[in-house]
Amino acid sequence: MPLSLPKIAANHKKFYKDIYIFYFGTFIARISKGRTVREFVIFVLLLPTTLCLIWFSAFGGTAIHQFLTEGYTGVTEAVETFNYELALFKMFEGLPWTTLLSCVAMTLTIIFFVTSSDSGSLIIDIIAAGGKVDAPIPQRVFWCTAEGLVAIALLLGGGLKALQAASLATGFPFAIVLLGMGVCVWIGLRAELRESD
Repeated sequence: MPLSLPKIAANHKKFYKDIYIFYFGTFIARISKGRTVREFVIFVLLLPTTLCLIWFSAFGGTAIHQFLTEGYTGVTEAVETFNYELALFKMFEGLPWTTLLSCVAMTLTIIFFVTSSDSGSLIIDIIAAGGKVDAPIPQRVFWCTAEGLVAIALLLGGGLKALQAASLATGFPFAIVLLGMGVCVWIGLRAELRESD
């Protein structure tokens, strides 16, 4: 297979990792308040990771099977031409019930983007309100609207490349901060374990 997976995936991984760590890390911290470390590890780390492994194994395995056994190159052509958004639907073309699968995929994609936008807006709202959880509703609507308008402007103006470049430039220093935070959490958990013994 003439695919270079590291080259294809590198830009997306770096760009989205920064966004997910900031927004969803804060969001998960917000909704995990009062939970035990065990509950956090099981329901925030292990369960989603397991579901993602099943998802990627099923769909990735199907695409590889289509290529190796049936010679279907729709997915590989989409990936090689950097049309990642079409790859899933190209895989569905080789399966029965293509229209139904495509509708389900679009529905799940919309749910993903809406919930991601909502959690991002919640976090921006909390930060803008100085940490207040119960900020005024008009302020939350403002942040949702502003976030949507910025996304539309970036997509229409082609400015997404600049945003990706900026996030890549800030990713390395942020990674060092994250490593320091990880060490601090480890030290805190060990100290708490010693105190409980």
